[in-house]
Amino acid sequence: MDTHVFASLAQIRVLLVPIGSISQQTFEKYASEIRTFDAIRLGDIAVEGTKDERARFQPKPLSTGYLHLSFPSHPPPHSHKALSLIRPSHFPLAIIGVATCSHSEALPDIISQFNGAVLDMFPPSGMYSLARNCFVFEEGSSSGISPSGQQTELTIFPEMMGNRKLHIGTLLGEICSQILEFWLIQRLESPIGNEYLNASLLPVLPLLTDMPPSLDSKDTLPPLPSHNSHPEISKSALSKVTPVMKRNSSLGVPTVRKRLSAIGAASSHGRLFKVMADFFLLAGRIEDALIWYTEAIQLLKSPLDSIWNASALEGMATIPILDSWSAGHGLQTSTSTGREPWSDIADKLIQATAIYFKVPPSDVENYQFLSYLYCSCVLRHTSLLFAIWSAKGWGPLAFTTMLQPGPTPYLPPTLSHNESTTWANLERLSSMSGIPRTSISSLLAQTHGSWLLHLGPRERVGVLEAIASTYSCLGYRRKESYILREVLGCILDLIVCGRQEDAHTNMRSFGNKGNVGIRLNESSDGNDSILRLLKHVCKVLGVNLDAIQIMEDKSDPRSHSEADDDSDVYREPFGWPELQIGVVRESVAVAEALPDFLAVAQYALSSLKTLQEFLEAGIMKAVEYWSGRPVVSIALAPLPFIRLPIEKPMSALKPRSSDSNAILKGGTDPFLYNPRRINATQGKPLIVRNEALEFIVIVQNPYVFDLELQSLSLNTSGVPFESNPTSLVVPARSYHRVILSGKALAIGSLVIRGCVVQAPGGVPREFVIPLATEEEEERLTHKRSAALCEAGRFKYSGLDNFPWERKTRSSRSSKTMLFLECKVIPEQPLLRIRRTTVTHGALMLYDGEMSSIRITFENISPLPIDFVRLAFDDSTITPAQQALAEGELSVFETYETEYALIHRPVFSWIKNDSVAIAPGRKVTLTINCFGKVGCTEGTIHASYSYIHRNPDDDGEEASVFHTRQISYPLMVTVYRMLESHGMDILPYPSYPMSTDNVAQSNSNLFVEDNGAWCLFSLDITNTYGTPFEVSIERVQEDVPWGEILVNVPPGSTSRLVIPLKKFLLSDDHTSRPIPTLSDRQFVVDKTKLSDAEQKMQRELFWYREELFKSLRCQWREAGGTRYGNLSLRQQRLTLTMLETIRTERAGIQMSFVRSGDSTEPIEHRAGKYHPPCSELVYVRIKVTNLTTTALVFTLDVNIDPREHVIHDGILCDIPVGRLEAKDSK
Repeated sequence: MDTHVFASLAQIRVLLVPIGSISQQTFEKYASEIRTFDAIRLGDIAVEGTKDERARFQPKPLSTGYLHLSFPSHPPPHSHKALSLIRPSHFPLAIIGVATCSHSEALPDIISQFNGAVLDMFPPSGMYSLARNCFVFEEGSSSGISPSGQQTELTIFPEMMGNRKLHIGTLLGEICSQILEFWLIQRLESPIGNEYLNASLLPVLPLLTDMPPSLDSKDTLPPLPSHNSHPEISKSALSKVTPVMKRNSSLGVPTVRKRLSAIGAASSHGRLFKVMADFFLLAGRIEDALIWYTEAIQLLKSPLDSIWNASALEGMATIPILDSWSAGHGLQTSTSTGREPWSDIADKLIQATAIYFKVPPSDVENYQFLSYLYCSCVLRHTSLLFAIWSAKGWGPLAFTTMLQPGPTPYLPPTLSHNESTTWANLERLSSMSGIPRTSISSLLAQTHGSWLLHLGPRERVGVLEAIASTYSCLGYRRKESYILREVLGCILDLIVCGRQEDAHTNMRSFGNKGNVGIRLNESSDGNDSILRLLKHVCKVLGVNLDAIQIMEDKSDPRSHSEADDDSDVYREPFGWPELQIGVVRESVAVAEALPDFLAVAQYALSSLKTLQEFLEAGIMKAVEYWSGRPVVSIALAPLPFIRLPIEKPMSALKPRSSDSNAILKGGTDPFLYNPRRINATQGKPLIVRNEALEFIVIVQNPYVFDLELQSLSLNTSGVPFESNPTSLVVPARSYHRVILSGKALAIGSLVIRGCVVQAPGGVPREFVIPLATEEEEERLTHKRSAALCEAGRFKYSGLDNFPWERKTRSSRSSKTMLFLECKVIPEQPLLRIRRTTVTHGALMLYDGEMSSIRITFENISPLPIDFVRLAFDDSTITPAQQALAEGELSVFETYETEYALIHRPVFSWIKNDSVAIAPGRKVTLTINCFGKVGCTEGTIHASYSYIHRNPDDDGEEASVFHTRQISYPLMVTVYRMLESHGMDILPYPSYPMSTDNVAQSNSNLFVEDNGAWCLFSLDITNTYGTPFEVSIERVQEDVPWGEILVNVPPGSTSRLVIPLKKFLLSDDHTSRPIPTLSDRQFVVDKTKLSDAEQKMQRELFWYREELFKSLRCQWREAGGTRYGNLSLRQQRLTLTMLETIRTERAGIQMSFVRSGDSTEPIEHRAGKYHPPCSELVYVRIKVTNLTTTALVFTLDVNIDPREHVIHDGILCDIPVGRLEAKDSK
């Protein structure tokens, strides 16, 4: 097979032929010794001393060039005879027989076999005279073999010859000397020969005896110069000639021009010059070849000579490579300093390829030759770039690659190691050579086209083989496999057709045997090679045809058990399934055509093992499902709570004035999920796009045997729905629960019409399952009643009584059925709790303790979250709400209950509307906790959503949005460690005190105006085992801040006392009804009170509220960090306390003064006056209006005992007059 070497135009082909019974291995052994002489120096070729035309192509004395040889083992096909003139290098010019012999008697048979083989391969009508010789190698002979007679074509190599290689080289030099005579040129130089040369596109010279004689014996074309047409052009001058040579006067051939006058006008000498150049190129005289190619190109301008022009360009492109190889380095000069040294060669090949491609259509019989020349030119250009790329650039290794004449393609060391096809090695070659792999691949792709169909089978296989091998070296394994599939097709056609022709020939040789049947054995020669190539192609495409091994009958089963241990492990699919299935079909077809039925079974089983997911069942007959109605009902499985979407109106996002109304009415937050309320108000269930959901299907088997269902899947309408069918076996006489999963792929409405059921080997059938509504149940009940009523009656006559006829009549009046319909909403984000500061989900608090916990949320979805809202629930809310809803509480109790719900929640947080969580991010929220006695458990609910999304992408309604909720339950334990009781309000003592002592002991108990103050006292009992510090702060307006702090040991009771300034509320304030913290219009009081009692109750309520606003009671763990509030809401205010804390309307200050002008004060000790006895003194009374409005006052003086005092004036109804607010008199 032709390897399409770049320098094949300069290589003389010497055909090696096995003669006799020599084995292939022996033939290859001796042929390899001969092939070592791929280049012979011109100086080593024996040159005869004659000066006739035979010496024209002989090497000149002291020549330094080389003669390049190639040694194929197959002759060219006879159909290529038309290429004998345009491509002389394509044909062998010598033939060497290789034979072995052990005795002299076999030599005549070897000679006869050799001559017969030459005549079979090259008939006498051949255009080239062949130099022939038969090399006979002695093997196993005890005595030497000597030829009998004069046999010049036979050369014997004794077994003991020590210098056999030298002898072979000498004989090859003699054969080359015979080859270089080129007798054909003498026939072409004649006018008639030149006319034949220009007669057609691809001319063929007839036999010498068939050529007509010349009309004028004198009108002959003298022979062309033998050695050099231009003696004045030396080699040094030619070394500077570029591949693209311009015609000038120094390159003329005057002798040839003289001969042109004798040739007819229709005869051109361009083709003759081109043939001359080909012979000089084969002879190793590249200087003369370059001159003749240049002359030929200048003359081959006619469209009929276009392929000759292209062939000449190919020859000129070969010359620089030969010159560079001979010199051992690259080109000395270049036409352009900015171009690569091979650019001119590539330009010539590109020009030649374009000429071949644009050759005008000619006879049909020439299509195959034009296609072959075109493909050869493209492959020559490819081999040029490939050799430079594989050799890492322009250099001796590239020249060796382009001149390697072996029977198989030559791979340089850069591509012959184990890691040659790795990506790193291939890219390194591209970077070092400057030629990318893609350039070579795109150039090679020009070869593949429709013109391959015009090639003969042998040429097509050769071209495809060269393309595939180049793709393999470039690392394009898939392209290689694509080409190898075509190679397999060509080879398989040849094998099958050849075997069929041989079978018909053998059958005719047997003749007619009567009734005896004759069956010929199938030939299996070459099957293994084809199957190995087939497996290689499939493996590249991801198909392992050896997945099922062919084992020997007596093989050990344990030796292959380990290979299948992971057969059930998931393997990631590789490749294109459609292409792989097509390749498997081709593989089975190839194995059937060989035929190799064992391989057919192996490939079929291997494909079932590796491609079972993609294989489709063929067309087969099937029956409809026969088992009645297996599906009973379909229901949507409840979604997990964390994935459940909740639809909310956009109005829920608007800010609200207070959340207390929702709490008091029974719902703590609008974003708190209530399943009962949702089921009562929501119609269609909500499902999320592209999220898995499950449907519960109940199937039945009324038979006494197990019922197998091959496929059970959902039948839907509306938006696209992706669901995987399942197979199951329903036990006999039972109901079976099946879970079918799937996901909706678009937003909209999804209707579940029913199920599609398929029995084994049957056709799928749809069963419609209507929605189980009250109307549907009523319809089914009515239908059963009607069927029972009609049973046994003959309402139909004749053929109308068939059940299916009655069913058809009744189905006409059927109503429209309703199906399970779901609303598909856009994708929703998903949140999870990553971590919390709570240990084991339990929270332990003291009564009134203020604490906080932190919860970290993580967004585990690809969507952002731009809305987060927290809601809380605890065990104290529901009983309080129920008590409020019952309405059995008094007004005061209602207020206290509402106050505890609103102002003392167990959980609270600071709302932040700017909370946003990006995909994959986390956010930490802080929740405040308050210890409330009676709380045993609580739940933190986080509602979140992605609200501000692009409506064009999701198509969600602008009036609603959807949230999801995640809950975190907590176990709460509240310890009651402090009990407050015994609240009392006492008048501030009026006995005398030492101001300095009081201030030093406790400044908080000292006040200047005793009458405007009172004492607040409270008993605190510590029922816990830890001491606590309890403090009461005075936070009255316009009153200095004060605090009393007491350490209460465990099990003891302490009393806290702190002064409070009395206050007075206006009548308008105290006359207001007791308020409700909800939006109720009024609260009906269950107790019937009189107006005075109701007025007193209101005063007690408002003064109590004002008292609690003036005090703040707190506690702190002694030596610890825990703290909290101590509630006073359990304390009650009595009338005595009310009178004590309420400021009088008037303030009175009394003092004694002496009468007259005396300024001596009356003795005053320990808060008492001591006036002198029997002395008249004055009582001075100062009245102050303590209210905020003007009042008229009268004064009554009471003296006790009256009998010990003499007074002057009235003591009752003493008019004071009108005093403005805060005025005194």
